[in-house]
Formats: sequence, C-alpha cells, structure tokens
Amino acid sequence: MRWARRLIPRSIAAQIMSLVALSELIGIVLAAATVIFLFDSPSINDTQKFLAGRVTELAQLLRSTATPAEADGLLAAARRGGLDVKRVALSELVPRTAGEMRPFSLRSVFRQLTAEPRIELLEGLRHPAGSSSQVVVKLDDGHALTADVATDGGFWSFLLRPAAAMVIVVLISMLLLSIYAVRWVIAPLAEVASAATSFGRSPRAPETLRRRGPLEIAQVADALNDMRTRIRALLDDRTRMLAAISHDLRTPLTRLRLRSERVREDTLRTAMLGDIAKMTRMINETLDYLREDARSEALSCIDLPSFLQTICSDFADTGHAVSYAGPARLPYVCRPRALSRAVTNIVENAVKHGSTVTVALRPTATDHIEIEVADDGPGIPPALREKVFEPFFKADSARQDSGGFGLGLSIAQDIAKRHGGSIALKPREPSGLLVSMLLPPEPVLA
Repeated sequence: MRWARRLIPRSIAAQIMSLVALSELIGIVLAAATVIFLFDSPSINDTQKFLAGRVTELAQLLRSTATPAEADGLLAAARRGGLDVKRVALSELVPRTAGEMRPFSLRSVFRQLTAEPRIELLEGLRHPAGSSSQVVVKLDDGHALTADVATDGGFWSFLLRPAAAMVIVVLISMLLLSIYAVRWVIAPLAEVASAATSFGRSPRAPETLRRRGPLEIAQVADALNDMRTRIRALLDDRTRMLAAISHDLRTPLTRLRLRSERVREDTLRTAMLGDIAKMTRMINETLDYLREDARSEALSCIDLPSFLQTICSDFADTGHAVSYAGPARLPYVCRPRALSRAVTNIVENAVKHGSTVTVALRPTATDHIEIEVADDGPGIPPALREKVFEPFFKADSARQDSGGFGLGLSIAQDIAKRHGGSIALKPREPSGLLVSMLLPPEPVLA
C-alpha cells in the first residue's frame, strides 16, 4: 500500500487535475460504449443499406431467370459491379456458430433484409467457403444466394471518427475545468501564501487579503487578516512600551549620574557611576534588540573593507588590540547601520574575553561574503555554542558578559538573517573563538 500512497498527488493543483483527468477518462469509456452499442454510424448504415438493396434486387432477378445460364450472367454482372455473390446449393450451407448468428458489424444489413417481405433471409446458415461477413438469401428449394457485404473503411468510420470527436470534446472540457481550478482554487490559495510571506517580512504592510475562492480558502483569508490586525496592535503596544522605557528610565538615570558626580567620596562615586553606566548599557542593549528601525533602513552600497576598518579603528582608539585583515576594496549592498551594529556587537564580545582580536574579510567560492572575528580568549564549550544566540542567555563564567543582558550575539544573528545570511561559532587553535558571519552576494532582505 505504500507504493500506492506515493502515487497520490500531494499538491491541490495536482489532485484537482488528477480527479478531472480520471473523471474524463471514465466519461470517454462510457461515451464510447454508448455510441458503439446504442447508435449507428450514418456512413456505414448508408453503405450497408445500399448493399442490402442490391442483394434484394439480385435475389428477385435470379428467381425470375428461366435457365442457369441467365442466372450465371446476372451473377457475373453483379460481381463486375463490385458485389461478391455466389449461387450455392442449400445442402452446402452449414449452421452459424453462436458468435456468427448476427455479426455486430452487419446489424444494419440483417435488419434491412429481415424486414424485406419479398425475400427469405437464412440468418442461421452460412457457406463454409465464404467470409464471416456474408449473408444468405434463399432462392428456391434447392439453391441460395450468398453475398459478402463487408464495407471498406468501416473501422475508421464507425469507431475512430466518433472517438476523435469525443476526445476533442473531452480535451476542451478538461481545459475549461483546469481554468476553473486554477482561477477559483489555486490562485486564491497562492495569494494567501504570498500574503503570509509578505506579512512575515513586513508586518506593518497595510494590504488586506481579499476574501475569494472556495469556502475553506476564504476562511483562511479571514483568519490571516484577523491575525495581521492583532499582530499590528501588539507591535504598536511594543512601540509605545519602548518609548515609555526610553523616557521613564533614561531621565532618572541622567539625574542619578549628575547627583553621583557630586559625591565627594571617590570610591563611592566611582562605584555609583559604574552601576549607572551598566544600567544604561543594559537598557540600550534591550532597546536595540526590540527596535524596528533596522528593518526599515534603506539599502546602501558601501565599501566593506573601509566599513570594517572604521569599526576596528573605533575599538583601537579605546585601547583594544583590534586589527583588520582582508582585501582593500569590496563593494557590498546592505543596511549599513544594522550591519555595523551586528559587527560591533561581535567585536565587543570578543574584546571582553580576548586580548587580541582580528576582523577578517574574504569572499568564498560560492561568491558569498564571510566576515570572521577571531579572539584569543577562553572560547565557548561546544554544548553552549547554539545557546549563546538565545536572548538573555549567558555562557559560563569564562565568557560571562559583564554589564549586559546577553543580547549582543542575538542581535547580530537577527541582523544577519535579515540580510539572508547566518552566523556560526567555531573553535580557534590553540585557544579562542571564531565568529563567522556569512552574507549572500545580494542580501535577501526580510
């Protein structure tokens, strides 16, 4: 049964087309059977009626002949006219078998001759030397007339021509049904899929999905529209929450910083300012993770080596050993602010745990762009290399992120995915960590 299940189409379009094709095939068989068994072909009927008339006339003429010579002359003239006839003795006839009693192809001739009152048709007899398409008419008590009434081209006229007409009708109906299936079933479903994809990339898009197609697809469209409305409301609530956090927390922190600077005791003042700076960094990191401006940033073509060298110089100016290694020029289309935030987060994480950091840039064999940040710190255990990308997750004490929520790598991974890329963590020999950001040749923006 497994092989039978594999033959079942899985897509809606394939299933509809299969059902249509199967129903049309059954229709062809039924229509052909109806034509064959219930109707006659006009061209064959006319030919067979003509032959039946000639056999009737010849039988009447043979009965009126006075001598065998006259009968032979009539038979010779009929054979010259294209009618295969013979005058045989009744004793030479043999009974027909069950399948030869009324041959299907000669049913019109038999009906015509049976209805003729002037002759007597011997349906149950045949001459052994004749073909299966012969008819036998009694002439007198001792003789009978056999005639071969087979028609040329009967197969094409009788079967193939009606079948060809049926095939044309079936093909036209299949085309109409296919257009219906694509127009009223597949098109709305494809529109739902496209709307779901575009909504995932831009939740604030104002387009509303049209309610059309079958009932099930219309219900899916209604559910998707309702989901989009609720998600937009959630995004608006989050935006208002971020604005409140930015306003309600930054202002008190600024006042605390000003008041702390007035503290005369140096040790206490330094501790208080350090705690305030740590809280400010946490808030900024959380807002960076939740903000939506990275999605709406316009694309720009930048010189990627100069872009990375600027980041390295910013860290070097604050006393960190951060250097660049790679080509001198490499243009790339991206969202510069978002990509800068991602690389900065990775480098910032590296300088916290290593003394020397190298930012390398190299094109790959598949035309992708690889940005690799290497440090000589303690590294990350293999079991934690996937978990460090989870929001608010911190690794063990060897890589503890001091003064943050553990969102740096999560933000970097999210930005890389929005560009159609990925981030991977690799061990560095003899010690340290390699953070590899792989970007496509052209960003697949989300």
